[in-house]
Amino acid sequence: MSFSEQLLQENTPLWKTILEHPFLKSLGDGTLPPERFRFYLTQDYLFLVEYCRVLALAAAKSQDLETMRGFSNLLNATLNVEMSIHRSYAARFGLREEDLASAKLAPTAMAYTRHLLTVAYSGNIGEIAAALLPCQWSYWEIGTQLLKRPAAGRPLYGDWVKAYASQGFGDLARWIRDLVDRLSAGLPDRELDRLRTHFLTGCRYEHAFWSMADGGEFWPNFD
Repeated sequence: MSFSEQLLQENTPLWKTILEHPFLKSLGDGTLPPERFRFYLTQDYLFLVEYCRVLALAAAKSQDLETMRGFSNLLNATLNVEMSIHRSYAARFGLREEDLASAKLAPTAMAYTRHLLTVAYSGNIGEIAAALLPCQWSYWEIGTQLLKRPAAGRPLYGDWVKAYASQGFGDLARWIRDLVDRLSAGLPDRELDRLRTHFLTGCRYEHAFWSMADGGEFWPNFD
């Protein structure tokens, strides 16, 4: 069993809870209220801005050209493809690019991005890869599973489902999963435990992010 498979096995209940989140079920069958999706799109767009910073730091910390190239490819796909899809989708829901840019991260989204940036600044390349893996891997599985369902997002969300179920996105998810397996090989238990902690924390934040999107989340207003 590979190390990434061990990570998944160790966190199976949480992983299943992510994939079966009510927000994703309603997105998949096309019944998700548009206002919830607009909120999700806005927060995920802001999340991706910070995610790109993490990928850039990962590329800078890479110890070989192959890994540097891989993170550069992932950065390009996120910055120039995934974020473009978000802008296109946002326009369908009445959100302009300036609306996305002027929005503020909700508490959970900010906490998740700060976790990733902390690992990126203070951790090694293996730790960064382990912290990033839950997002890439779970989105691919979400898209793949939803695509198998009859509704598959219906007119409102069908393109979103197809984007994350695409071969291109799957290739990126497999690359970072394989990288975690390669970088974890031969590490002592103490260092493997750090990777486990980062993966678990990422999974927890993935679930929290969907719950944030489902219920809406805002900073307290004391005015």
